[in-house]
Amino acid sequence: MSNPSLLSPLIPRQAVPPLQVPTLDHGDFTLSDDMATNFTLVVFYRGLHCPICLKYLLELGRLQPEFEKRGIKVVAISSDGRERAQAMADKLKAPDLRMGYDLSLAKAREWGLFISTSRGTTSIGIEEPALFSEPGVFIVRPDGTLYYGAAQTMPFARPHFDELLAALDFTLEKNYPARGEYIGAV
Repeated sequence: MSNPSLLSPLIPRQAVPPLQVPTLDHGDFTLSDDMATNFTLVVFYRGLHCPICLKYLLELGRLQPEFEKRGIKVVAISSDGRERAQAMADKLKAPDLRMGYDLSLAKAREWGLFISTSRGTTSIGIEEPALFSEPGVFIVRPDGTLYYGAAQTMPFARPHFDELLAALDFTLEKNYPARGEYIGAV
């Protein structure tokens, strides 16, 4: 039985939902205005309470220059408010990484992200929000269509950024198309 409150997943080669959030130090992020040369890498993270997110975003910050060399813009977004997003940014010490915040849970769901409920204080002593989105990684073409997407129900076993870089090198060299686009009868 299907749940009418859940939207269909995003489909490769089709337009992604609009996305606009404030960022800490880089003004408002509006995906349709981002105009990356090749792609925009949108990384949704759980929030300040997640120690795995911190480790993941540290890797993203370290590799951001490599993405940029390939004409790929990067943004990390959570449903945390400004104060918690700033606390995460302070831990990251990656001033060039665009850190978006105030992602509505309705928008998170539009993007196919899973929503979790709080389980209280995490292993690092930070209270989880009452509701928050689970992680997702999306690669969007400059025309606003989905190239790659991964949404997870859990905080661990996320796509590795170094593997994404290698895949994008192949993609750019071979003009490899987005896959998973077929929505007809099977």
